[in-house]
Amino acid sequence: MFSEKADNAEKTPAPDPETQMPKPADADAALEFMTHENMGTMTEVDETSLVRKIDWRIVPLMWACYNLQYLDKTLVNYANVMGLQEDTGITGDQFSQLALVFYVTYLAFELPTGYLMQRLPTAKYLGANVTLWGLMVALTAAANNWAALVTLRVLLGCFEAAVAPALILITSMWYKKSEQPARVGFWYLGTGTGTIIGALSSFGFQHYASQNFRSWQIMFLLFGLVTIAVGLLVMAFMPDNPMTARGLTHAERVFAIERVRENQTGIENKRFKWHQARESLVADPQTWLLALITVASSVPNGAVSSYQGTIIKGFGYTSKEAALLSVPSGAVACISIVTACGLGARYDARGPFVIAILLVGGVLGGGLLAFSPADNKGALLAGNYLTNVIGSSLPLLYSYSAANYAGHTKKVTMNAILLMSFCLGNIIGPLTFRDADKPNYLPAKVAIVVTSALACVLTGILMAYYAWENKRRDRLRVAHKDNSEFLDMTDRENLEFRYRW
Repeated sequence: MFSEKADNAEKTPAPDPETQMPKPADADAALEFMTHENMGTMTEVDETSLVRKIDWRIVPLMWACYNLQYLDKTLVNYANVMGLQEDTGITGDQFSQLALVFYVTYLAFELPTGYLMQRLPTAKYLGANVTLWGLMVALTAAANNWAALVTLRVLLGCFEAAVAPALILITSMWYKKSEQPARVGFWYLGTGTGTIIGALSSFGFQHYASQNFRSWQIMFLLFGLVTIAVGLLVMAFMPDNPMTARGLTHAERVFAIERVRENQTGIENKRFKWHQARESLVADPQTWLLALITVASSVPNGAVSSYQGTIIKGFGYTSKEAALLSVPSGAVACISIVTACGLGARYDARGPFVIAILLVGGVLGGGLLAFSPADNKGALLAGNYLTNVIGSSLPLLYSYSAANYAGHTKKVTMNAILLMSFCLGNIIGPLTFRDADKPNYLPAKVAIVVTSALACVLTGILMAYYAWENKRRDRLRVAHKDNSEFLDMTDRENLEFRYRW
């Protein structure tokens, strides 16, 4: 079942007979770039300065993309308490289907977008998708019936499907494994800041009154235009890879590549390799464990993100009060993301913090939400806020994908699977909120507890698998192969590779 040396020999890129180097189409693009470079000595000060320069160049843009991705898809949640259903004549079940159809198309487009992302310049492809989904958000301001709303949500899901896989891929290009949890955490902060911005915007726009436009229409138009502007900025300023990055000197590009050699995950290869895709889909146990963990942890995330305002309003608050009371949810999300990803980076560990997050947010928070007395608003609000901790497990799962998958095709395939799993959980989550269960939605709240507990167990199994596989490889004592880090081998083909748990 596991890696065989014979398989590795068959799949390792064949060298060019003249240069004894892997052919450019087979090896990572970084290898060709580095072939004739004379490496100097890079001091710790130099590296710190370079990392800071890279951070300022790409991390704010990544945060802006993820912030708007989260905000734009959840605007419908805020619009619902601002009169969307009444103004467009849709039912409660139809509103639930708006959340559902977004994730269905998001899921369906993950594999195609992964293929396109590998074949096309990564940052340009990301920026184009950001621009197009911003257009869909802006056009939602003109939607006045079910048909228009559902069509725009379908297209929104198609274009937003690119964002998380692209950001995971970009993070793995530029940062060491130990640095990745913090950077993923920073751009994933967009979920928390998106919640805060959305809640405050909803509260502010509810004070707007006009005969010509509804407040929710102005909100969609404004954020759609902002998203289009950010998409254009990404296309103009986000580098596609370290080899072609404008704003870095040639020496800085070389060092940017050399410092991530230790990851053994490569940087970029534009050739789609079917054996790597099959390995990710069929032969790798970590894929299915990560997929199941992501599905289970995304069920409560999907429920909370789509029904945050509705849950709080069900406690007996007005629409405006529900909007304001959603603000702390974003603050809790931000604090939990910074804490979890900061600790993950400090200790270069992911699984223990995923388990802690799910216990606090899912089991404790979901339990308070489900089983507190209906008249105990304090406990209900506390449970609601704690459920927002669950989302901070996702950047650590993203970091697992960035750190533990090698081979460019395998990476983009796994990123697609990870996001498909995320979508599946977010499809199931809103379905647990049925009109028949109003206003308490008890079955949906119990589902938060059960799925979070399941994700904890699966995370423990994944950690045990990584520990076992690393020990197995240690016993093999495989000799080092020159430039194995940039031969575009998968983590299962390269027995020098070690997994981070």
